[in-house]
Amino acid sequence: MRFWSTRFILPAIAIAGVALTAPTAKASLIFTATLNGASEVPANASTGTGTATLTLTGNILEADVSFAGLIGGPATASHIHCCIAPGSNIGVALPFVGFPNASSGTYDHFFDLMSTGTYTSTFLTASGGTAAGAETALIAGLDAGHAYVNIHDATFPGGEIRGFDKPVSVPEPASLALFGAALTGFALLRRRRRT
Repeated sequence: MRFWSTRFILPAIAIAGVALTAPTAKASLIFTATLNGASEVPANASTGTGTATLTLTGNILEADVSFAGLIGGPATASHIHCCIAPGSNIGVALPFVGFPNASSGTYDHFFDLMSTGTYTSTFLTASGGTAAGAETALIAGLDAGHAYVNIHDATFPGGEIRGFDKPVSVPEPASLALFGAALTGFALLRRRRRT
């Protein structure tokens, strides 16, 4: 019986203990997009490029955007447009306040999705007039791939480069804790075998 208790049962109990006490923090949702002129409607011949990563943690959305080579002049605005399938245009849902007025640059900003001031009044009204409704609509649009980041300038007032955001799979914190606990258990088993 000693063989089973030292080799298998104790590590199994340790793994289960770590898994049960692992933090149950809400996992972040991550969405990414590649921005280019070909994704605009109508498409354009811009050689400008960009990437956007949107990270949702609780009610906070972080927008991390980088762009380069806009040919229509410095950016005049950038937004998240929602909610429509690719190949179409729709109004602005969430403006990127303080977006750099440049032809190349980066932008990193946090938005409180439970604040009515985060959204345009049109999107807010279309989403039931509340921040909760707007947040629900925006997240549903992002999840469905029906929201896009667009960068506008003087030559391309409708947008020089855009990209539809797509969800990225990220393991939940509890899953990562369980995986780490399993690795620790296997390492302990291996160590006991050597001794």
